[in-house]
Amino acid sequence: MEKILKQVIKFPYLFLITTIIISVFLFMKMKENSRMETNLDEYMPKDHPAFVYSDQAEEWFNIKDGIIVAVENKSGIYNTETLQIIKDLTKEFQKMPQIEKADVTSLFTADNIVGTEDGMDVKAFYKTVPETKEEFDELRKKVVTNEMVFGRLVSKDETVSVVIAALNDDVFTQEFYNDILKLAKNTETENIKIHVAGRPIVEGTMALLGPADMQKMVPIVLLVIILVLYLTLRSVKNTFVTILVVLISTLWAFGLMALFNIPIYAVSTMIPVMLIAIGVADGIHLYSHLQLYVNNHPQATKQEAVYDMYSKLWKPVFMTSVTTAIGFISLITSQVYPIKYFGIFTAFGVMVAMFFSLYLIPIGILLLGLPKVRIKKELKSDNHFAFNLTTKILKYKTVTLFATIIIVAVSVFGIGKVWINSSFLDKFEKDSEIVLTDNFINKHFGGTSTLNLVLDSKNEDAFKNPEVLKLVDKMQNDVDNSLQMVGNTFTLTDYIKRMNKVMHADNEEYNSIPNDQDLIAQYLLLYEMSGDPENLWKVVDYKYNKLNVNFQLKSDNSKTINAAIEKIEDYKDDFKNLGIEMNYAGSGYKGLVFTDLILEGQIISLILSLFIVIGLIAFMFKNFYLGLIGSVPIIITAVLGFGIMGWADIALNSTTALLSSIAIGIGIDYAIHFLEQYKFYAQTNDKLLTAQETFAHSGRAILFNAVVVIAGFLVLLFSVFPPNRELGALVSLNMFTSFVATLTIMLIILNKSNIYFKNKKEN
Repeated sequence: MEKILKQVIKFPYLFLITTIIISVFLFMKMKENSRMETNLDEYMPKDHPAFVYSDQAEEWFNIKDGIIVAVENKSGIYNTETLQIIKDLTKEFQKMPQIEKADVTSLFTADNIVGTEDGMDVKAFYKTVPETKEEFDELRKKVVTNEMVFGRLVSKDETVSVVIAALNDDVFTQEFYNDILKLAKNTETENIKIHVAGRPIVEGTMALLGPADMQKMVPIVLLVIILVLYLTLRSVKNTFVTILVVLISTLWAFGLMALFNIPIYAVSTMIPVMLIAIGVADGIHLYSHLQLYVNNHPQATKQEAVYDMYSKLWKPVFMTSVTTAIGFISLITSQVYPIKYFGIFTAFGVMVAMFFSLYLIPIGILLLGLPKVRIKKELKSDNHFAFNLTTKILKYKTVTLFATIIIVAVSVFGIGKVWINSSFLDKFEKDSEIVLTDNFINKHFGGTSTLNLVLDSKNEDAFKNPEVLKLVDKMQNDVDNSLQMVGNTFTLTDYIKRMNKVMHADNEEYNSIPNDQDLIAQYLLLYEMSGDPENLWKVVDYKYNKLNVNFQLKSDNSKTINAAIEKIEDYKDDFKNLGIEMNYAGSGYKGLVFTDLILEGQIISLILSLFIVIGLIAFMFKNFYLGLIGSVPIIITAVLGFGIMGWADIALNSTTALLSSIAIGIGIDYAIHFLEQYKFYAQTNDKLLTAQETFAHSGRAILFNAVVVIAGFLVLLFSVFPPNRELGALVSLNMFTSFVATLTIMLIILNKSNIYFKNKKEN
């Protein structure tokens, strides 16, 4: 490494020009290829069995996520203006190239199954907009008496009706999103309000707010870091060089993403904040050591100061960067693409920041000069405070250890309360327009989120069997009635019950599944002949051996979906006895599996990174026990962090799942720098003096490092996304915990362990 430094000192401008050329190239690639990933399905692994089956089921039953447009008239929908708008919106959606005409459902397009003298017919609720009271009353009667529409397309209070437009994959763009919102806004009148919701709208809103949030966060974090750096380093030129290092590392990270055509996910927008907050750590330690050297050697030349700084700190700087990168690179074990790529490119950015810290900072010192010598009196005051504090920490070590044990025990209990949240809506403010709209539609209808249960039999016509259909109907009613968050269920049974009722003069007693399989087959044949069989194939396949049961949910979080699945699973054995298997599909279920993968990846990455970090510290200091001792602060930090999540009811999601990797990656830096200085000062053969000198030298740099990182992550409190704010608060707390644990618990253990003093006589 020192040979490379000599080349840097010999040809500084060559290194600067090379850096500029590569940076410009990556910047151009970033401008050319950077794109925001808006399709939430692309966040998930395509080869996972659950996703493979779900994709297959989506093809069988044409399961698609849709845009839900609610037309609200507080005076009621049965008037010319409201019904005309429903018709116009339906036709506008049908004209859009991104939407197939048959995939638009509204009161204008819905099938009304009715009984006739000749048997059964399927008619439209209205083709021309009614104008007279008699026509409105007739339409209302049709709607209210049709269970397939009332409460599903028209609200029970009759003030809202929805238009649902199902979308194909890969058709939703930012332009299309804007067109939908513009159409809704232009349709509103003095009496009518339009509400737009649905998963594609959530995707579009995230795609719009994500980059905007990043553009807002980066200037704020830069301003905060520059201010805190200047206050700690007390030098404009040192602050400038340190900031330059992190800006280049951030540019290179995003440039590499663009070079490999990796999209920017929602969580990727936090990479700049991470790298800016983390990347300054190396500069702080290097400049802190340089300042102490200059204070003690005021006559030293720039070359001498640089060589001393480099020879003493390149190893801990390199190792802390490697361990930080390992904390992030361990996320590669996750099957969730955003987390995997976040880990890879943040780790790359950390290593780039380390590289430029070790080479740009020496160049900066050579070109801009050494820092000013600080007053001896001020230095003595700092050392006196550090020495006294170290003495008190060691004196009251029993109290400190006991308090730590209590905190850890309480945190362990809190970890049991941590839950995983699959909700994408919970990424937004509770009072944001998109959440309020979703709540409005959930209040008036079955729900904006769906869970699809696929029942599969090897026998053809299995779902014409009355016994099977009655079991399905029983399950539907049970789930619907017992779970408040389940709004509606819909499948083939709803068709059969409706047909049986209308074929018996709308007698409510016949709103049930017939006992005769042949009669059921006749009903279905009549519907296929008189109605639109495409609607039927959305709930059953043409061989009648696969059935799609759609559950509408009033929330997309894991608790709601798990509660529904748990209730459905009560019928698993009953269906199995009839030769029917149960599987799940749709965006709601994929979201649930998605969060399970997050948890699985977190456990693996946490264990993996912890073992690697312990091994690296042990290798670096050639002592296995030092590897274990060095890991104590980050273990305490990780336990405390997740414990607080449990007690504060903060869910584990694709954002907060990054907590453990960040805690290990950054927190271990403090331990490594402290251990390196402890080893150096142990040459005094005095345990107390070693602890005091280490605290005075390394503790100062660790304090500055912690303050800068905490300040950087606290900027996330200004994010528009609640999970980002939660992560910012948790990471800031974790950094404070790591800082305190390193300077107290680890110091006490080091002092008690007698490492470096076992065969030495203490003074």
